[in-house]
Amino acid sequence: MMKTQIISTELIKPSSPTPPQLRHHKLSFFDQRIPHSYVPFIVYYSFDDKISPTKQPEMASKLRSSLPHALTKFYPLAGRMEGENLVDCNDDGIHYAEARVHLRLSDIIESPEAEALEQLIPFKIDGNELTRAEPLAVQVNLFGCGGIAIGFCISHRIADGWSLITFIKSWAATARGEPDSVSPNLNLASLFPPRDSLGYKPEHVVPKERFPFRRFVFTAEAIAALRAKAVGLVSSSPHPTRVELVSALIWKCSIGNNSISLASHPVNLRPRMQPRLPENSFGNLFQMAIAEADGEADLGTLIQNLRAAIGKMDSDYGRRLVGEEGFEVAGNNLRGMKELFAREGARFLRFSSFCGFPIREADFGWGKPIWWSTGYGGKNLIFLVDSRSEGGIEAWVSMNEEDMAKFEHHPELQAHASI
Repeated sequence: MMKTQIISTELIKPSSPTPPQLRHHKLSFFDQRIPHSYVPFIVYYSFDDKISPTKQPEMASKLRSSLPHALTKFYPLAGRMEGENLVDCNDDGIHYAEARVHLRLSDIIESPEAEALEQLIPFKIDGNELTRAEPLAVQVNLFGCGGIAIGFCISHRIADGWSLITFIKSWAATARGEPDSVSPNLNLASLFPPRDSLGYKPEHVVPKERFPFRRFVFTAEAIAALRAKAVGLVSSSPHPTRVELVSALIWKCSIGNNSISLASHPVNLRPRMQPRLPENSFGNLFQMAIAEADGEADLGTLIQNLRAAIGKMDSDYGRRLVGEEGFEVAGNNLRGMKELFAREGARFLRFSSFCGFPIREADFGWGKPIWWSTGYGGKNLIFLVDSRSEGGIEAWVSMNEEDMAKFEHHPELQAHASI
């Protein structure tokens, strides 16, 4: 059984004070729509003296000493959320903890359990988190083998997953001593100005019960076999991506007896805007693509439905988001999702993919991360991340007990995934 002991906590402030003219960071209308809830993400590093002689005490010291410099560029993260549409960049600092873990890193990675991973993040993902105003918290976990895991909790109100990865990469570059580490582009509110009132208050719904949360691993070979199976079924999309294939299979294996099923995927809008927005654009910049299926459907149909839904978020859609009608266009996406959620008898799967995110670039000076994980238990949530082996995907799936029992024993899932 894993035991984590917190050995220190403090507030880490930026190394230089934020200029007065930058004191108030306005959120965009995309940010305003997101409830204040923390998204967890954990990055794992092993100690291997063949790759780097840096030992655990030096790792911890380097992380601690470089963070204030990284926060100077990402100064809203060290502020406090104020009201519905801004962050007071007051340099109060981020919650920073160090913890000792009485296990080897390999014990966690080889047989991960959601309850154990939750001990590696600074804030527990429950209703108590909603009383906090910190945009970011970090926990550095020191394992008995010399490895470390850095756990993050970032408020979804201020940033999406891509923004968090941008910060982690920049912090890593700062730790390596690179003076030109990535700076965030913090002007999304000028393109998507906040509204005085949305007409509603975004609220994070805390599940009343814990749901089983399990990992399913799809190797590159299993995905290739799945692609070969799908090729003849997908006439309009002859080259399905890894994420399309795994999402469609999970969707297919979880439909059950539902007459209607829906699957949503957040779509990163940065490359879809005209002109394209910089990759370092910081904030929430995504829309939900929602695909629908009536009754049981074959793999090819589900892939086509997913691709068609994502395809609607094209450059023309991105162009409509900027300007007078942008707020209404974005609002229609949210209203449509709520209406679909409310459909009687429909089964709704909510996917979120980190696949292809450049987390491998987060080298703090002692090698690339050997693993990463995200997610928390909520009904019908699926998180996809790149697996440790090249070309594979890990799917973290959360369902109620009854649905999970059926899902994990589905013959097609068992043929392509391992637990």
